[in-house]
Amino acid sequence: MTVLRDIGATTLIALFISSCSDGTNSAGRMSKQVVEKTNVSLLLTEAYETQKVEDYFKLGNNFLEEHRYAEAIAEYNKAIAIKPDKYEAWINQGNALTALQRYDEAIATYDKAIAINKDLHEAWYNRGNALIALQRYEQAIVAYKQAIAIKPDKDEAWINQGIALTKLTRYAEAIAAYDKAIAIQPKKHEAYYNKACSYALQKNIQLTTENLQKAIKLYPNRYQELAKSDPDFDKVRHDKRFQKLLQ
Repeated sequence: MTVLRDIGATTLIALFISSCSDGTNSAGRMSKQVVEKTNVSLLLTEAYETQKVEDYFKLGNNFLEEHRYAEAIAEYNKAIAIKPDKYEAWINQGNALTALQRYDEAIATYDKAIAINKDLHEAWYNRGNALIALQRYEQAIVAYKQAIAIKPDKDEAWINQGIALTKLTRYAEAIAAYDKAIAIQPKKHEAYYNKACSYALQKNIQLTTENLQKAIKLYPNRYQELAKSDPDFDKVRHDKRFQKLLQ
């Protein structure tokens, strides 16, 4: 409808031009109206597209929360098709791909977000998690370090960096990473439990039980059950001090 009004205005301009000087002023006014109407049309189109992006993104998030990952990915794709620089959609699409164990695709998706904004600690952190799942521990550590450089108080990144270091038998560095998480969040039970695992792998029963006890105190029952079957504790499993904690 806007285009039709623009054509009508153009016809009127041609008629007024053949008249007197007042007609010239009218032509100027009409030209301005055409431009203003065109600008309004563009703004309305942009607003409509922006709303569509947000609608697709929100629907994708709803599907993600409901564990409907394939549907979430489809909605994020729709959002990205309209707005390729919407890094939030790339990150959440990566999370859905990770949930489906499509780790290589997830990493590529996180990389898309990072290419848009290299200071996204969420993207680096989630990239690290996907790399750990692929047992690419050295690369995971690099990703966690990037996340921590951006957000030093990201205790989850410190913990997961510790896990990757433990997998590489770099126990002292792993324990130092867990301690960083505890310094940020003193009641971080996951950090104490993973510290216990690192000490158990080194057959240090004293520090194993000390840290496991702290984890159990912060989260009763959970860690007693986990420790019963966690292979990290195999080297200390028959020690009476360890067995006593599991009772």
